[in-house]
Amino acid sequence: MGILRKARTLALNAALYGAVSVAFTSIVAAPALAAEVIRIVSPYQTTTLDPMRSAAAGNIETYGQLYARLLLRNPVSGALEPALAESWDVSADGLTYTFHLRDAQFSDGSPITAADVAFSLDRIRSDKQSAYPAPLGAVESTTAADPKTVVIKLKSAFAPFLGNLEIWNMGIVSKSDVEKQGAEKAFSTAPVTSGPYAVKEWKPNEKLVLQPNAHYWRKGYPKSDATVELREIASPETRAAMLKAGEVDVMREVPWSQIDGLKTMENIDMRLEPSTTIYMTLLNEKREPFSNMKARQAAAYAIDNKAMTKAITRGYAEPANTTLPGAVDFHDKDNPGIPVDTAKAKQLLAESGMEGREVKILATAGATEQQMALLLQAQWQAIGLKPVIVNVDSGAWWDATGKGDYDAAANWWYNETPDPDLAVRWALCGTCGSNSYNTFYSNAKVDELVEQGTKEADPVKRAGIYKEIQKITTEEVSQIPLYYAPNAVAYSKRLSGIKLTPSLQWTLEDTTISK
Repeated sequence: MGILRKARTLALNAALYGAVSVAFTSIVAAPALAAEVIRIVSPYQTTTLDPMRSAAAGNIETYGQLYARLLLRNPVSGALEPALAESWDVSADGLTYTFHLRDAQFSDGSPITAADVAFSLDRIRSDKQSAYPAPLGAVESTTAADPKTVVIKLKSAFAPFLGNLEIWNMGIVSKSDVEKQGAEKAFSTAPVTSGPYAVKEWKPNEKLVLQPNAHYWRKGYPKSDATVELREIASPETRAAMLKAGEVDVMREVPWSQIDGLKTMENIDMRLEPSTTIYMTLLNEKREPFSNMKARQAAAYAIDNKAMTKAITRGYAEPANTTLPGAVDFHDKDNPGIPVDTAKAKQLLAESGMEGREVKILATAGATEQQMALLLQAQWQAIGLKPVIVNVDSGAWWDATGKGDYDAAANWWYNETPDPDLAVRWALCGTCGSNSYNTFYSNAKVDELVEQGTKEADPVKRAGIYKEIQKITTEEVSQIPLYYAPNAVAYSKRLSGIKLTPSLQWTLEDTTISK
């Protein structure tokens, strides 16, 4: 997961603030909930309990509670630590990883074996319904050498490999249960789980209720015996009212306009937590006008992303300077980015021959998406383009962008790990299967650098590689970086140890409740 001078900036800020102004209604907090339930309210739905089937935000958050992985990332230090694998060895050539499993059980009490691990990883790599096989793209084979030993061979050296084994879809599932019932039935209501929680009840489009997994490998975890309710509420106003009334404990996706008000409430801990999220504008390089690089550069120089960031996020986000999220390793904080320069934008547009061209801006119904679309429209119109906003639902948005049936679309994406490899493969690589996040941007030099970055073990050399990737893709405007957004989450102060990590994982197993 980038928008003149003083008079225009002041006018733009005033208009932008007006566009995002939302009244904040103060509601007196009610008494705390009973200690036996932790309720999290989110706009993101749980649509499947199969950890390899979806990359949607609500499912990503759920998978981390239900399925353990070979490694885990320490929520405080960010370091990779043993999980189902209590140790591992790497061959001298970096091509063979041998994982030694601890004694662990699934939620039904059956042992977690190397066969389960190999089965789970192979599903991610090769199943036609796998939503995100890219993190295992370097794997040649996965073998259960014995019940407690897994051997993974790579096609070539792959520096980010261990980190990739910790992301959301790498959870280990029961081979025997999936083969016995079939995947559809095995994950339909109450799957066999390996993580800190098991499913107590699932009402799609309403809530998912979890209970502690008595067989979880981390003894003493979850630290609380509370059940957990993941409740789905689309309206941010409703979510906020529920939190302030004491009906829920955690509010995901706090609107920027409500942050200041929640900060003043005695029983609420309003946090802006670190994330690898980047908000940016996709440009369809499959057709004119944005198949023309000068037209893309004109569009980028027209955008005052500093004013846009301040207006939309009330200053809580950071203006983006490159095509990579600001929180990933090797982000080039010294890259100057593309500054707003209306005169240069007009000149570049004239040179491109795209003056007066219609630009279809796709926008979903979300408040932020609508605000971004309106601001893009105003600033592109000012340089001589003819932007029109096309409102669509989420399904139509993905369909149109995937087919290249659009001109521009403001959106966000995030990176699952601190390592930038998955980020560049998702958003900037023309040969990595994602069409550079549906922009159809392609640069042979960038693709070559992506592969070099993957294989290079020296951190200093890797930093240089990713600096060059950012330089090329920012200058060529593969996307327009807008801002780096933190995760805005509000918590009841009766909870301790809970957070949403940059990988979009709740630390519920570390959570305790004050009496």
